[in-house]
Amino acid sequence: MSQATSTNGRVDEENNVYVFDNGSERKVGQYPGVTRDEALAYFERKFQELESNVRILEQRVKNKADAISIAKAAKKLSVDLQEPAAVGNIQDLRERVSNITPNIEQLKKDKAEASDKAIKDCLKIRAEIATKAQALAEKDPQKTQWKIASKQMTELFDQWQLSQKSAPKIPRKESEAIWKQFSQARTKFEANKRAFFSALTAESKNVRAKKTALVAQAEALESKGSDSSLEYRKLLDQWKLSGRSQGSQDDALWERFKAAGDSIYARRKETVARESVEFQANYDTKISIIAEAEKLDPKGNLAEAKKTLLSLQAKYEKAGKVPKDKIREIDSRMKAVEKKFKDYEQEQWRASDPAAIERTNSVVQQLLESIEKLEKELIAAEASNDSKKIDKAKEALSARQSWLEVVKQG
Repeated sequence: MSQATSTNGRVDEENNVYVFDNGSERKVGQYPGVTRDEALAYFERKFQELESNVRILEQRVKNKADAISIAKAAKKLSVDLQEPAAVGNIQDLRERVSNITPNIEQLKKDKAEASDKAIKDCLKIRAEIATKAQALAEKDPQKTQWKIASKQMTELFDQWQLSQKSAPKIPRKESEAIWKQFSQARTKFEANKRAFFSALTAESKNVRAKKTALVAQAEALESKGSDSSLEYRKLLDQWKLSGRSQGSQDDALWERFKAAGDSIYARRKETVARESVEFQANYDTKISIIAEAEKLDPKGNLAEAKKTLLSLQAKYEKAGKVPKDKIREIDSRMKAVEKKFKDYEQEQWRASDPAAIERTNSVVQQLLESIEKLEKELIAAEASNDSKKIDKAKEALSARQSWLEVVKQG
């Protein structure tokens, strides 16, 4: 009987193939229709496949690949090597698999430790994210810079999502509390944000309504001319206190309000320039009148001098207003003239001159008549609501009353 044999197996005349496995012989299969050498070679190739799988497993352990998949592969190989249909040193393969089993267990242990650490690190990161989110949510909405805070909250959410993608699977019971904290913080943050901008929108509408009304009032003042500058200033104070609304409408309202003010101030400037010329001319006239009054000598013909003074005083009052910085100057000079007459008349009174008394009474009568007339003019001016006539009448009346007091005291 002719057989084909090798170190690890043989083939009989019927092409039954046997393997020498751990001191015994075991049939692994039959391969008819080929030579015995070919039949043996076929099952030796099966062994080579098993050996290749063992070698790959050893390499994966050496490279510290995924411990779970390595353990699964080792377990499958152990089953495959129990009674494989292959010819070769099968026991050697079993021993090689057995020898790497402790390394696999160490890999599993290392993986578990690494996973625990990764979970702890991830939970720590998520806890920090949740804490930061909660701090943003707890901040006073009125003091929050919402653009910056919203960007920060978005960044925290992105960090959370990144931790979900890169982290190991975390038990729900360990992560749920942190997620709840983070989720509630985001919800509160968004609620605060909506409430803040809702209130801001309402406030903006209120401010816009106030400013619209102020613009209407300012534009109405334009028709009143330069005399409305003081009223516009009051409106401007109200504008400053009204706050600022959102959007471009606030700027548009301001442009209208400012345009009205510019128009009013431009007219006021024209009026001031015109009055400045007019007042300067009045000043020059009054200076001339004062110069004439200063030349009067009460020691000569007192009655005639006083009559002339009264005439000059009437012209003085009629001359009108002067620049503000000149009022004290001309008033002082005119009062000095009046004092000169008063002092002299007091001397005359002390002398008990009947003629002087008579003349004084005449002046008093003239002043009383003048005062009565001016009082009627003032009443008429007030009835017509003419501010210029009112001011003029008051000024003239005040002057006559002052002169009357001077004459009586003299």
